[in-house]
Amino acid sequence: MSNSLAGAAGAASSDISAAPLRIGLIGFGCVGQGVYDILQRLPGLVAEVRRIAVKDPTKPRSLPVSAFSFDANELLHDPELDVLVEAIDDAPEAFRLVSAALGQGRKVVTANKAMVAQHLPELLALQHEFGGTLLYEAAVCGSIPIIRTLDSYFGHEPLRSVSGIFNGSSNYVLTRMGDDGSEYGAALAQAQAQGFAETDPTLDMAAFDPRSKAVILAAHAYGVALRPEQILNLGIESISATDIAYAALSGQKIKVVAGLYLLPDNQLTVLVTPQFVSRTSPLYTVDDEFNGVVIDAEFAGTQFLRGRGAGGHPTGSAVLADVAALRGNYRYAYAKLAAPQLAYTTDLEIEIYLRTSNEVLLDQLGFTDITEEADEDGYIVGYVPLDTLLHHRDALRKAGAFAARTGNVRPATTQPADALALATAE
Repeated sequence: MSNSLAGAAGAASSDISAAPLRIGLIGFGCVGQGVYDILQRLPGLVAEVRRIAVKDPTKPRSLPVSAFSFDANELLHDPELDVLVEAIDDAPEAFRLVSAALGQGRKVVTANKAMVAQHLPELLALQHEFGGTLLYEAAVCGSIPIIRTLDSYFGHEPLRSVSGIFNGSSNYVLTRMGDDGSEYGAALAQAQAQGFAETDPTLDMAAFDPRSKAVILAAHAYGVALRPEQILNLGIESISATDIAYAALSGQKIKVVAGLYLLPDNQLTVLVTPQFVSRTSPLYTVDDEFNGVVIDAEFAGTQFLRGRGAGGHPTGSAVLADVAALRGNYRYAYAKLAAPQLAYTTDLEIEIYLRTSNEVLLDQLGFTDITEEADEDGYIVGYVPLDTLLHHRDALRKAGAFAARTGNVRPATTQPADALALATAE
């Protein structure tokens, strides 16, 4: 065909926009099958899956065994494929495949947020050296076009904050607890039965998944390349109906909120934790498996995007939006990465609600101010240094403690009267 890749370099010919893009699909789980299904229903997309690679030949699938290759390397070396779509859940293997494809100058689309978050600088270097293209809209917030929005529309505008609900699985659990009055275990079981949570839900419920997404957005929104472990992530594994009821008393809900906040003196901080969200926030009504993102821009003002954050069709739709963008040779601009970078800081104090019976942990956290305490319910509200929370986050999980931030943040050396409320949209 006239738009075949030029050997290992993978350079598309000039008439690629006129012919169907030939896709090599690696992985046929929830996302891969969603991509395939949408293409069968929308032939007008002018793209077709030519080859599918999977790992396990014995796993039951909706297509016959003859439809699959069982060696992804075959797709890497197939010059008849215009685009490689990586849709597996193994981050190290995904990086091997994607980096190899970029090393050939190929066009690649991925939905693997952990892989992108862990290796973004390396992936960008491969793009620059070999001329390939990597797009990953589906890696963050499913069907919401947040990466394209930040990269294309806010690539040069200062952003006060980018915050939101980035994980549909934990949001579904919190919705069930709030609406049904159920405890965490029952709500999680319901999420698993509905297919919104994995058998091992750790990545979602412990907030590792939204942390990866926050790393990716930090690069596009602020031009800051972070390592996942730099970001505080606290989850909901130890949440109880008591915590939900406490929030409801003040007309609030508990949501897992990922927040990227611009601070004075050109500093950035990023947090991914449960948070109390009031009725005035757009995130208050983002329930079930939905995601929501609030962008607070210097000149454009506040923008709010809401959509399904998980599932084969919503995520597959985002993958195919990237495939369609490749027809016009679209690439991320990374304008803010090329500009002078902000300084990342954790030199802050965060006001948190903490429920625990572990006295040793309370001493270790070193509350600098206590604003509320109830011994009978086992909770305390006050300010804790962010660095201390980062240092003791594993201890919090092991102790079965539940922590949620109120939204109030202040510089570590500032007195209570100077406390700042960041991200007022929350």
